[in-house]
Amino acid sequence: MQGDIAKGRKKVVFGGLVILLLLLLLMNISLGSVYIPFKMVIKWMLGLGIENEIWGNILLKSRLPQSLTALLAGAALAVGGLQMQTLFRNPLAGPSILGISSGAGLGVAVVVLAFGIFGSLSSLIVSSFGMLTVSFAAFLGAFGVLFVVLFLARKLRNNAMLLIVGIMVGYASSAIVGLLQFFSTKEDIKSYVVWELGSFNNVSWDKHLIFIPLLIAGLIASLFLIKSLNVLLLGENYAANLGLNIKRSRLGILVVTGILTATVTAFCGPIAFLGLAVPHLCKGLFKTADHSVLIPAVMMLGAALALFCNVIARLPGFDGALPINAVTSLIGAPIVVSVILKRRNLSE
Repeated sequence: MQGDIAKGRKKVVFGGLVILLLLLLLMNISLGSVYIPFKMVIKWMLGLGIENEIWGNILLKSRLPQSLTALLAGAALAVGGLQMQTLFRNPLAGPSILGISSGAGLGVAVVVLAFGIFGSLSSLIVSSFGMLTVSFAAFLGAFGVLFVVLFLARKLRNNAMLLIVGIMVGYASSAIVGLLQFFSTKEDIKSYVVWELGSFNNVSWDKHLIFIPLLIAGLIASLFLIKSLNVLLLGENYAANLGLNIKRSRLGILVVTGILTATVTAFCGPIAFLGLAVPHLCKGLFKTADHSVLIPAVMMLGAALALFCNVIARLPGFDGALPINAVTSLIGAPIVVSVILKRRNLSE
């Protein structure tokens, strides 16, 4: 009887998340500096056209790609955070804990800040390799750190040691960025800081040709890790006794989380809070540690929260849009504190 009640409750919560996600997606497409009525947005999304050509251009070229970016980025970071918290058995672990975001920042710093330091040399490199944009540089930096972490993961048996190595890689990347900032001009530093603040507005349709396939592939791959993640909850020794290949499972989790984190950071900048807080919110909502429930739940709630933050950042009255990291942190910090106070045991 209790099992039926629990299943019914989960269906209700999932249904509520679906409705919330659809409403927030509609709000993201409708609200902004130019208000477009919900009725017109729904009509346009159904393929019935829209009379106002300006509205149509805004919806197609700005609002829709930005909304898809927020939706997929939120889902990806939430899944990455859940996997890291399970793998390292650390409630404060997030998708950037392995230094991947710092690696992306290093890639951007080399391109953006090096202009002020090396001048003509950087201009020559950029002109020779036209595709070496900020996003591409961040992509290279993030995946460079990911490959280092994966290499070390094959050598280290202890997850705690791997976690420490990842943190140290992040510190080393940040130290190099700090040196570049010290020798850079104010204009270059400002450009780098703006990138660090994060934005869902920089992923155009041509970038979505890379962004969407990578994130969808990573999210689908995470579904195949559900069994391994559930077994890892019991502890590595017990999981090994049950026949789980710890090293292979760990590499799989690191690869999937790395791809999700690297892709989001490369195109949107380092986005705070979502990967850390969403898993705890879902555990509180569903009262379970079962990843067959949590993985789809964090995808939906992560996407919904990212869309909500994006709406706040673009509210009428702001000049342009607020930095997305400022919004996620202001909203996220009270949520995390409230979750901690309610649960009191983050490791459950």
